[in-house]
Amino acid sequence: MGRLFGTDGVRGIANLDLTPELAFKLGRAAAYVLVQNKGGSAEAGRVLVGRDTRLSGEMLEAALIAGITSVGVNVEVLGVIPTPGVAYLTRRLEADAAAMISASHNPVEDNGIKFFNRDGYKLTDEVEDEIESYLQEKMASKIPRPTGLKVGRVLQRNGMEKEYIRFLLGTVKERFEGYKVVLDCANGATYHIAPQVFSALGAKVIPLNNKDDGSRINVKCGSTNPQQLRETVIKHGAQLGLAYDGDGDRLIAVDEKGNIVDGDLIMGICGLQLLEEEALPHKAIAVTVYSNLGLTEAFRKAGGDVVITENGDRRVLAAMLEKGLALGGEQSGHIIFLKYNTTGDGLLTSLQLMGTIIRTRKPLSELKRKIRKFPQLIENVRVKRKEEWMRNERINKIIGDFQQKLGNEGRIFVRASGTEPLIRVMVEGPEQDVLGEIAKAIAKVIEEELS
Repeated sequence: MGRLFGTDGVRGIANLDLTPELAFKLGRAAAYVLVQNKGGSAEAGRVLVGRDTRLSGEMLEAALIAGITSVGVNVEVLGVIPTPGVAYLTRRLEADAAAMISASHNPVEDNGIKFFNRDGYKLTDEVEDEIESYLQEKMASKIPRPTGLKVGRVLQRNGMEKEYIRFLLGTVKERFEGYKVVLDCANGATYHIAPQVFSALGAKVIPLNNKDDGSRINVKCGSTNPQQLRETVIKHGAQLGLAYDGDGDRLIAVDEKGNIVDGDLIMGICGLQLLEEEALPHKAIAVTVYSNLGLTEAFRKAGGDVVITENGDRRVLAAMLEKGLALGGEQSGHIIFLKYNTTGDGLLTSLQLMGTIIRTRKPLSELKRKIRKFPQLIENVRVKRKEEWMRNERINKIIGDFQQKLGNEGRIFVRASGTEPLIRVMVEGPEQDVLGEIAKAIAKVIEEELS
């Protein structure tokens, strides 16, 4: 059996892979490791629980809460709220830990559980492994089962999104009057917050997919499918469009011409402006191996630098903390402004992007031209045995052969998804037609070998 925790918590098809029974056990294990085993008490032990709009969220929430309270730890229920809102409120309310029930950008049938420590950071691999160890029967028996007055209690913390909104409004100095903005909330956790924030700052808001509808979360909308957003921006003559994912930790933008502005471009636009304003610590940002080579090229030409990490926002965050950086993220739009929050925050990122547009007095289409993107193709291969790819001689040979062909002008990066049964093949270089042939050839071999 492989590791239960992936790159972003525990995920799977709700009620099949991620069952209420597993959620209950995770609640017990996490409450013990993060609170009770750290010297907490019934009075001090408080865990926040938030969720997105998914239909399975309430089911898993009930099971997770039962697990946490069975250890004698109190739960404060936040209801539907973005993941970065949970991270912020963990610090704001001085809780001992927090949990978010969401599968982020994944399909409706999926769900997930991710945890935050008392400082609002996602857990390290070591802490996740410790929690996972307490799911085994022998270790689970060591977790206490208090009775009577010592069992945990549940408190409904209604309206805490107002605290998160107040925090967001305090992260920008600019006003947004005169700007027409289309907001695609993916029928997810930002559905009621994003329009409030932008309206409060003076923007004219055109909302899309802003319903509390867990049956349509991420369905043909949001950051993974911005086609409707593009069409709406052009139809209404908006200055830009902003698309969030199901739990609000990602942002993909659309310029006034309807062109996609991904996470690399957003980081480049904001980062280069901060560099020019001498407000970028160490003149550097942190990105993953998936980020476009053009982003690195643009920063180095401007006198800055780019730190490259393994895939995953936790790897980016670790590099930022180690090197004292303030900005980092992923091409997917999961971007961390560490001056303000401890995790990727789509709403916060959209405010920083708006602030940059207003300060420079340039349209988004012009700002994104500062970064020359190299052609980059990604093939996702659905497999049955994703953990075997690195040991497969035929797969490694074809990757090596094509990398030699590309030479120093391109690169090939292959990895197993941390949350899905996929192998991701990324090929980057100067000639798009060649990249397509390479990606398809490698994907074909992977499918033959592992499916």
